[in-house]
Amino acid sequence: MAYKTIVEDGIDILVVGAGLGGTGAAWEARFWGQDKKIVIAEKANIDRSGAVAQGLYAINCYMGTRWGENNPEDHVRYARIDLMGLVREDLLFDMARHVDSTVHQFEEWGLPIMRNPKTGTYLREGRWQIMIHGESYKPIVAEAAKKSADKVFNRICVTHLLMDDSKENRVAGAVGFNVRTGNYHVFKSKTVICGAGGASNIFKPRSVGEGSGRTWYAPWSSASAYGLMIEAGAKMTQMENRIVLARFKDGYGPVGAYFLHLKTYTQNGLGEEYESKWFPELQKMVGKEYLDPEASHLTHRPIPTCLRNHALISEVNAGRGPIHMVTMHAFQDPHLEEVGWENFLGMTVGQAVLWAATDVDPKYENPELTTSEPYVMGSHATCSGAWCSGPEDISPPEYFWGYNRMTTIEGLFGAGDAVGGTPHAFSSGSFTEGRLAAKAACKYIDDGKAEGIVVSDEQISRRRKEIYTPLEHYKIYRNEIVAGDVNPHYINPKQGLDRLQKLMDEYCGGVTVSYMTNEKLLHIGLKKLKILEEDLQSIAAKDIHELLRAWELKHRHRAAECVTQHTLFRKETRWPGYYYRGDAMKVDDENWHVLTVSRRDPNTGEYTMEKAPCYHLVGEDE
Repeated sequence: MAYKTIVEDGIDILVVGAGLGGTGAAWEARFWGQDKKIVIAEKANIDRSGAVAQGLYAINCYMGTRWGENNPEDHVRYARIDLMGLVREDLLFDMARHVDSTVHQFEEWGLPIMRNPKTGTYLREGRWQIMIHGESYKPIVAEAAKKSADKVFNRICVTHLLMDDSKENRVAGAVGFNVRTGNYHVFKSKTVICGAGGASNIFKPRSVGEGSGRTWYAPWSSASAYGLMIEAGAKMTQMENRIVLARFKDGYGPVGAYFLHLKTYTQNGLGEEYESKWFPELQKMVGKEYLDPEASHLTHRPIPTCLRNHALISEVNAGRGPIHMVTMHAFQDPHLEEVGWENFLGMTVGQAVLWAATDVDPKYENPELTTSEPYVMGSHATCSGAWCSGPEDISPPEYFWGYNRMTTIEGLFGAGDAVGGTPHAFSSGSFTEGRLAAKAACKYIDDGKAEGIVVSDEQISRRRKEIYTPLEHYKIYRNEIVAGDVNPHYINPKQGLDRLQKLMDEYCGGVTVSYMTNEKLLHIGLKKLKILEEDLQSIAAKDIHELLRAWELKHRHRAAECVTQHTLFRKETRWPGYYYRGDAMKVDDENWHVLTVSRRDPNTGEYTMEKAPCYHLVGEDE
């Protein structure tokens, strides 16, 4: 079947991905660019896309500065200690100083934010979290973006960034295809703001078979933020900093509301407190600077999340599992019981359904916790993403090259998962980063930096042929299946994904090896990733849906390769509980108190790795 080519020309700002980062970009772009053409391209539908698609029971990043609760410096300190010292403090501070205005805007648009009946302030779940009735969080925010954009293209899988043929290393738009009609879409644009998703499902998930889609982070986050930028030659940072999360077993329900609002706690299988017994040995591994239980009551010196993970993983490996969340006490209070169930019904329905299906009533039985497979995303509690410029007023020279949130490719900006170095941004912080990127993109255009862009017909036709090749492979070789779905001429997307997840799990530190890897394993992993890349040239798609899965797999593969390169480069175990370098089991501040930066050459596929200084711009709180 011949698919139509649809060209959208004369775009000023193309927003790729309409999650919270992309919606923030579109909304703010209209404020600063009244005369500009703003276009959104979204893989799903803007009303229910991104990590907030199902809803959310809390906004996890809110300072409360107007009520004297926190200031941006506090948030930088908190994120810094949680990430074992390594963050981009300029980007973090910049986000934190603007995020409250984002949340206030959400409330004006109709998002129900719970209030403390005694003080009138937002109801806190923790120091940084406020509670919301958020089942319709995303549709509310999406409405503002839809009103801001000139056009919204839903159901477009963006596969490649277009590059300027007249000037090296300058973006010129993007291409992709409609996942319903199959039509080829070409977006010619002066700037691109990448708000696409991070990476779930690059490691083998714990859930298998019927439950394989039951993961957290969002299963549709196919690493496109990273695949697009790495392929185009953007520098990436901290891609080794994957995250592993404590979650309710099998349903992947979040634990934050339970710990913070319901005041639940964990026990091992024997009913014992277990965390503290692991801290003395762990302190020898990471140093007192990062683990000082005696100081953990100080609000800015929490025990880092990864170290709590380490205690859970170690206790299970010692044979004293499973780990239980003690809910039976809290659920005796009818109000807290209602909150506990609503927490899932408003954002993780699968967890409530799973408990009902397996006869687990948290009022009478403490449910199990486990640690997830690793995910790679820069908007949650880790640092992975593109190496981006910070703001002019606070960034050191090495961190600033003209326009806030611009990557090392001219005219290409990031928001949300796409930006490296800004952990603990979450939904409100991602929207805020989109706003910051859009303001900078408008200035970039107004400064005349996007003039003279040329996109050749050759580049457009080459990408078109590349995109649809999997359909051609299937059409030519579909009758040569030898057994089941085994074909000597191609692999299908599911076979390729299974292969990617298995090798990342076993060689790059996934769940089945308790997150352990080493230099030898990583080299083998890179070799197998290279062989897989060769086989992905022969991937086949029987229909448009499989074509979508094929390109999601290609993006996941590219991100997985970058993660493996970074994990090999950083010769220390900086985040015990997220991954372990068995051949370098200590935090090594003398050699590795740095940010890692990579670049993949688009022509040769070779990686260049470097260390970048980690500046501490915010002092310790006295």
